[in-house]
Amino acid sequence: MSYSQSRFRPGVLAEQVVLITGASAGIGDALARQLAQRFPGIRLVLTARRQERLEAIAEACEKAGADVLTIPADLTDATQVVALTEKALAHFGRVDVLVNNAGYGQMGSLELIPQSAVERQFAVNVFAPVALSRALIPAMREQGGGHILNLSSIAGVVAFPLGGAYSASKFALEALSDSLRMELEPFNIAVTVIEPGPVATEFADVAKAQIADLPDPLGTPYQPAFETFATLEDQLEKQMWTSDRVATVVIKALTAKNPRPRYTAATGGDVLVFLMTKLLPTRWVDRFWQRFYGIDKMMNGNKP
Repeated sequence: MSYSQSRFRPGVLAEQVVLITGASAGIGDALARQLAQRFPGIRLVLTARRQERLEAIAEACEKAGADVLTIPADLTDATQVVALTEKALAHFGRVDVLVNNAGYGQMGSLELIPQSAVERQFAVNVFAPVALSRALIPAMREQGGGHILNLSSIAGVVAFPLGGAYSASKFALEALSDSLRMELEPFNIAVTVIEPGPVATEFADVAKAQIADLPDPLGTPYQPAFETFATLEDQLEKQMWTSDRVATVVIKALTAKNPRPRYTAATGGDVLVFLMTKLLPTRWVDRFWQRFYGIDKMMNGNKP
């Protein structure tokens, strides 16, 4: 039996084809390299918009013993999503694992975020994973199973000020993952969510760039909150995980024969989520985040 005709075996990564989106940096980059190093012979499909960066990562993975296909693509373009899946299936004959890792954070007060920016946030963080999953589910079902792993965030369970658009996209991804998990279990297709906390990646730089594109908050009621937000990266530095550390959690999920629905990749993440969503009164949680993000300065009348 050829590789493309073999049945899917959960957790046996060395025999699988793994498609990783957002593979040109951060968690996607780290995951590709770790998979190549730990599972020689693994087949990787790496996609992102930056072709030169993809090729550099592919070269490193190939040196470690992986068989790599790079496909530059903009996942907000439906035609490119279809082309991506068709190329992957034509090249390797199958895709066993889909890692929906591509994403970014649109930060800012909702009042100041243009509608187009909110729509793009959902296009990247929600609609692209939906499109890729829909495109690959038939092939996974035919080959006897597969695994869809969605990179969410602690912000997909706990919302905070200035992160409404981002959290909404991740909350949506969590709900979609839950529905898919139940729908696809009869076909031996697992669906898993990874929930990182702060990670030392390009995420913060991209978030700052997105904020810079918003209307200037100076002179608006939100100025104190934006000023506080600009200092948060330094405060969170000690809590930040590396991309490699998050990638090890992803691999833990991918190598499990019976993967859990969710894996938290944050220091004290499980405790934080329990406190914020189950134990503490909502008003207390609101006040905590309002102080943390400088909303309390607005409430106290310290307006620009």
